[in-house]
Amino acid sequence: MDRAEKQESIEALKGVFQAAAVVVVAHYSGLSVAQMQTLRRQMKQAGAQVKVAKNRLAKIALEGADVASIASLLKGPTLIAYSGDPVAAPKVAVDFAKANEQFVILGGAMGKTALNLDGVKQLASLPSLDEMRAKLIGLIQAPATKIAQLTNAPAAKVARVVQAYASKGAAA
Repeated sequence: MDRAEKQESIEALKGVFQAAAVVVVAHYSGLSVAQMQTLRRQMKQAGAQVKVAKNRLAKIALEGADVASIASLLKGPTLIAYSGDPVAAPKVAVDFAKANEQFVILGGAMGKTALNLDGVKQLASLPSLDEMRAKLIGLIQAPATKIAQLTNAPAAKVARVVQAYASKGAAA
């Protein structure tokens, strides 16, 4: 890698670190190419990405970034998983680590907050942004649905009472 390529790589990593809401660092040694492709595919489906970068270049790119606390984790064969959704990358990483013991999560960062393995697992257990939006919309719609049911209920009760009297009169 010549000097220009290194500089280009550093600039690309700076962009990643500035745009990402969460960054997860993990060791990937021992994973096959197929397993790495599976990880990349799962990350992409969740709206996250995986990047394997030289640790030295990543440390240079981290200077001045909010997620600079992950610099100490960049030792050995590491990869960086990141996403704009604070839950997407940790969720996929934790699930992938459960299925592949060679994939070891070291930690990560969410903004200026450093995360250890337990912090990443806690983030992974939260519902995603889309799930939260769906729950919020459901909560907002629920009162309107109940109001509609309550306003229709008295009319339905009256109709049932009238129907019962009509049935009783027809039977007699």
